[in-house]
Amino acid sequence: MREEDQVTRRVTLATVATEAGVSLPTVSKVLNGRSDVSPATRAKIEHLLEVHGYRRRTQGPPPTPLIEIVFHELESVWAMELIRGVENVAKQHNATLALTESGTRQAPGPEWIEGVLRRRPLGVLLVFSTLPEDVKRQLASRAIPFVIVDPAGDPDPDVPSVGSANWAGGLAATRHLTDQGHRRVAIITGPEDLMCSLARLDGYRSAMAMAGLEADPRLIRFGDFHVQGGFEHALDLLQHQDRPTAIFAGSDLQALGVLEAARVLGLSVPGQLSVVGYDDVPPAQWSSPPLTTVQQPLQRMAEEAARMLLQPTDAKKSASRIELATHLVVRQSTAPPAQG
Repeated sequence: MREEDQVTRRVTLATVATEAGVSLPTVSKVLNGRSDVSPATRAKIEHLLEVHGYRRRTQGPPPTPLIEIVFHELESVWAMELIRGVENVAKQHNATLALTESGTRQAPGPEWIEGVLRRRPLGVLLVFSTLPEDVKRQLASRAIPFVIVDPAGDPDPDVPSVGSANWAGGLAATRHLTDQGHRRVAIITGPEDLMCSLARLDGYRSAMAMAGLEADPRLIRFGDFHVQGGFEHALDLLQHQDRPTAIFAGSDLQALGVLEAARVLGLSVPGQLSVVGYDDVPPAQWSSPPLTTVQQPLQRMAEEAARMLLQPTDAKKSASRIELATHLVVRQSTAPPAQG
């Protein structure tokens, strides 16, 4: 570290300590993510660090370079696909992948930030809607870059993100079914508070309109992207007299639940019911029958997000958004509706 950098750092931290009315060690505790500082004092110090434009100066990455990926839940093959993508890039940079489970779909829990400030990773990849302003400030003050992948909502303009074309995916899945002659097409999308769920639903509605069909509200369900949710919604849909002849499930896991509901009710797929999934995770090609699905490039999305984290500092001056294409993979779970 150059001598003038050392002087600037000491002056900045001393100034922050004076203006905050605390000791220099207290400022150091905040910088290092220590928990033994009151929330009010921490907030005051974080604000002053931002005002003075303080950025931690280091002579290089931490001893064991880390790329951290943070989920609100890890219990799915979908999460594993993202992990594989990040790991591909981490290996290229001799970095270790750290996994964290925290918070809700919207944002990580408050306990996470203290840990990440101590770990000081090369960057953080988050599977959430966005980040609270105070968390963004804390990461920026430690020069820890972050990117959101497959955002659940619409990230703020200053938040870099990588997603996929959910509306186009929903359109392609539904058009495949209407082009085969299906008229009663149901959808089990994801949770109602997720942007991707609503985008896939909008794609479904557009495809139905393009086919001159009215989307029956009774055939529209909000699921949870898990097998059990797909099973329960499909069981209800398929026990009505005017049951759908096709179901578009907003995730492959939900589609597996639909296949199980059809089995329980004695309906053949695709003879009596066509099913389309979403994501194209590995189990999709091994289901019975193999699942027609929309391929969401999960591994590539994670790879792109990890590369964004590792860009040179000058390339990160403005937030960027990347949206990757989706496409339909036709297998054996769809066919024209049975006659009569």
